[in-house]
Formats: sequence, C-alpha cells, structure tokens
Amino acid sequence: MSNQLITKDNNERVKSFFVSLDRLSSLMERLFAPRKPTLDGESFYTDEELSKKLKISRRSLQDYRNEGRIPYIKLGGKILYRSSDIEKLLEEGYQDKFR
Repeated sequence: MSNQLITKDNNERVKSFFVSLDRLSSLMERLFAPRKPTLDGESFYTDEELSKKLKISRRSLQDYRNEGRIPYIKLGGKILYRSSDIEKLLEEGYQDKFR
C-alpha cells in the first residue's frame, strides 16, 4: 500500500467536489447579499428601499409620514422604517376579497 497524496489536480472526485463547493459558495453569496444587517433582530428600510418595495413614490411616503399614517425613525436627517411596523400596517390594511 503506497502513501499517495490526493489533490484536486490528480483526482477527479476531489476536483468535482471543489467545483461543487465553489458553486455552492457563489449561490450562498447571491442568496445572502440582499440581506440587511439587523439591530436586535429588527431590520430597517430607507425611503428608497421602502418606496421600491411598496411600489409608491418617495413623495407618497413623505405624505404618509406627515399625516401620521406610517411610523418612522429620524436619525440624523435620515428616515428609517422598521420592517415589523410596515408588516403590521400591511396586515391591518388587508381587505378580504369582496363578494
């Protein structure tokens, strides 16, 4: 029995394993790239992100803030929205189909 060093250069199974590992790594990076860091488990949206997500203008968001319809945090001139607050508003505004 010989002691042969197995590397990805001399063994197809090892080479295939590393190719699969690289592919999995890239998929994981793409999957987690859009995730935002959280603060105590809570994530936040900026004006731009929330307007895109809700498909409304940033001006509409400003109107909702001014009217007190949407909760927000103002931090040094930047407006942030808690994701849990937005989900709660959407659930409260949900209308069952009308018939």
